[in-house]
Amino acid sequence: MEEQNMCTAATYKTKDFYFGRTLDYEISYGDQVVITPRNYVFDLREGGQLKSHYAMIGMACVMENYPLYYDAVNEKGLGIAGLNFVGNASYKKPVEGKDNITQFELIPWILGKCATVKEARQLLKNMNLIDTPFLPDLPVAQLHWIIADKEECITLESLEEGMKIYDNPVGVLTNNPPFEQQMFMLNNYMGLSPKQPENHFADKLDLNMYSRGMGALGLPGDLSSASRFARVAFTKMNAVSDDSEEESVAQFFHILGSVDQQRGCCEVSDGKYEITIYTSCCNASRGIYYYTTYSNSQITAVDMHREDLDGSVPVHYPMLTKQQILWQN
Repeated sequence: MEEQNMCTAATYKTKDFYFGRTLDYEISYGDQVVITPRNYVFDLREGGQLKSHYAMIGMACVMENYPLYYDAVNEKGLGIAGLNFVGNASYKKPVEGKDNITQFELIPWILGKCATVKEARQLLKNMNLIDTPFLPDLPVAQLHWIIADKEECITLESLEEGMKIYDNPVGVLTNNPPFEQQMFMLNNYMGLSPKQPENHFADKLDLNMYSRGMGALGLPGDLSSASRFARVAFTKMNAVSDDSEEESVAQFFHILGSVDQQRGCCEVSDGKYEITIYTSCCNASRGIYYYTTYSNSQITAVDMHREDLDGSVPVHYPMLTKQQILWQN
């Protein structure tokens, strides 16, 4: 069976626009927050280079000085994240006359060229997502993507029958099944509400609300991707916060915290458990990347605008994974 690590991505908007995700897996690959400046050269596998482009910041695994981004936003406020889509993702062979882009080039290609989702839609019209690996001995990650700015959100899926671009009105993405099915299954929860319930079961029965929160009775709590999609969609769509930076960031982490994976709850093999390795929240409007890790619940921040964005060398910040405790006495 192929590896099917689980992740969740979401958007949130107050005064600014926020974009982030969880990365759930049993091991880490030395992930780093990477700022790629405007003049770093991306060599594209099917010819050509991405030279002068928008600067971007995100979480990546760096190999051969190349940032393999899991999620990132650019200086214009456009964000994209790739999430596992094993068994459904299908990449093609290069086609003449098309923009032949590998799955690991997709994030910098879109963020480097596009300022908005509207521009990304246009760019994607001529794209052919190809099955070239980053290195010969590395498997090609089977992914689908959430792409968002402050105005709109879309989901991109490359399927056997071709590339699909869906409007994403909930601003949420997890893994399988395909996005259309995930959205359809939200119909199962249309009766849920953050409000306290009334008795619609039977007029002749004296039924009482014996606990707060019963309006959302039936909201799934397991760790499957379909359940996480419903849970985060409910949490995000009903989230309320002030529009300050502190309140907005805190609320975003609470939204994704609704699907945190704790070690011991999702066994992938004997003695190995999937956990939420990191959770990110990027203020896409200001280029600030916030994150927490499984062992460090303190929020850490990196501001792309504190670096030289006209440079040509990426700036790396290894994740701070050791728990930080603020003593009050």
